[in-house]
This record gives sequence, structure tokens and C-alpha cells, in this order.
Amino acid sequence: MAGTSRGHDDVAAAAPKHGAASLWSTYQTVLRHARYVDLTHKITPSMPVWKGFGPSAFGPSVNPETGQPYAYARDGFEATHYDLSTDQFGTQLDPPAHWAPEYPSIDELPATYAVRPLVVISIVDQVRRDPAYALQVSDVRAWERAHGRVPAGSVVMVRSDWSKRWTDDPVKAKALAADPVFPGVSLDALKFLQLRRHILFHGHEPLDTDTTPTLEGEAWLMHHGYAQAEGVANLDQVPQTGCLVSIGYPELRGGLGGYARYIAICPPGSPHGARVSARDAPLPRSSAPLHWDSARGYRVR
Repeated sequence: MAGTSRGHDDVAAAAPKHGAASLWSTYQTVLRHARYVDLTHKITPSMPVWKGFGPSAFGPSVNPETGQPYAYARDGFEATHYDLSTDQFGTQLDPPAHWAPEYPSIDELPATYAVRPLVVISIVDQVRRDPAYALQVSDVRAWERAHGRVPAGSVVMVRSDWSKRWTDDPVKAKALAADPVFPGVSLDALKFLQLRRHILFHGHEPLDTDTTPTLEGEAWLMHHGYAQAEGVANLDQVPQTGCLVSIGYPELRGGLGGYARYIAICPPGSPHGARVSARDAPLPRSSAPLHWDSARGYRVR
């Protein structure tokens, strides 16, 4: 039609007919105006990981016929080979089969994990006083006095700001992963959230749930069929209430951990996050092409 701009207007114009239920209007009226905050660390071969898993490495994918890496100039494309020592790497989604084989692996988690209400409970002040502080039931109840009951089926992220120490400097990353002092989530708080508030799962910024010798919190979760998120970032940019979380991860067959991506979808007035933009497609061209950096072990601009 003359005078009609292409893009978002096309979506609105293509809404289903005959009164069919549609979520397109939800996107147009709500999600298109939201702020999007990435809660995920970028994966690099030298980022913090438990020493028991050993090192990982990235490298250019090699043409098996020539033994040479694919090159833009010669082949028209490049690709990357990932030698990952574990699926417990970076920002994760732990399925219960990580500890308990009778429960679902990462590829057996239901599609209904995709989008959930997001709750952020901060223990930043407590951690300033005690770096090994663990979320308590009293913290959850204090949050509820201020914000209302934790919604059933929600994802509860515990903000400690531990993720601000994240690094891909090999020496610092190794030290951070080995540091026995970090903020956690108490077993009582986990039981309260799962059994009394019936949340989907909780998440935390460090690489473990707690500092107990037996990792009692993670052990209880996994052996009772609950998942959890680990290595979450940027919770300081997310309101404590009012957001959704989008959950994505590869369905590795029989996988015991998930390289996950969590995106907080927050109200338009939130101070942080990106907005849907016309520059999302096509994506902007960079004046600095990607190239392989041997010292870092991955591509950079």
C-alpha cells in the first residue's frame, strides 16, 4: 500500500484474523518497547572455571582436505573450533542430571523454561560485611515485605556483585575460581524458595551454590529434580521486580550442563539495557573486521 513503511508496521498489519488469540500484539505494545539486559558472561578459553575441569582452547576450524584454516580471502568464510573441557563453563544452566542421573539432562528440560518472571534479591550489603555471606530465608522474607510474594514459577536471581570480579586474564581467572570465599545461597533459603514459593529455579553469580564442604545446596537441588543458574552477570542493571527473563541454551544430547544465555526483559522506564532498534536487521557494519588473536586465543576486532 502506498505510503506504508516497512518494518514494525508490517507485523501489526499481519495480525491473525477471525479473532484468533495472538501474542503479536503483546510484542507490539509491550516487548518492542522494553529494555533488554544481557545477564551472560562472554565465553573465552581463559575465563574462571573449576580446576578439576582443566583448560579449554579455541582455534580456527581447519579444512580436513588441506590441513589449512578456512580463510575469508580464500574460502569466503571462516569458522571456529572449540575444545571445551566441560559443559560446566561460564554462565550456565545446571540440569539436575549434573548430579542425579535419574533426573533430566539439559536436552530433556521442557520448552516452558523459555520465558519466566524474574525476581532479583540483593545481598550486596551483607556481602560487603561478610564476603562468604549466604542468602537466608530472612532475606527472602524482607524482600517480600518490600515487594510482595515471590511469584510461583519465577526465576530468582541472587545479586551479590561477585560477577564484577570476572576476568579472562589467565592468572586472575585461576585465582578467582580457586578462591574458597564467595557469597552463596543457604540450604534453608533454597528449600524455602522451591518448596514454599514453588519457583522454577534460582541463580547466583559465583560458580558454586555455597561454600559448604559437601556443596549441600547444589546436592539437595539436583537430587530433588531442580535446576539452577550459575555464573550470572549484570544483576546490578536489573530492577528487583517487574522484569521477565528469557532463557536460552544449546540442547546437547545427554548434556549435564548448559552454556546458557539469560536476557532480562525489563519495563521501558528501566535505566539500563538495549531497546529494539531498526539497526537490529541488517546489523551494523564495523570498520574493524574480526581477526584471530593468537595471544588471546579468540577473534577480536
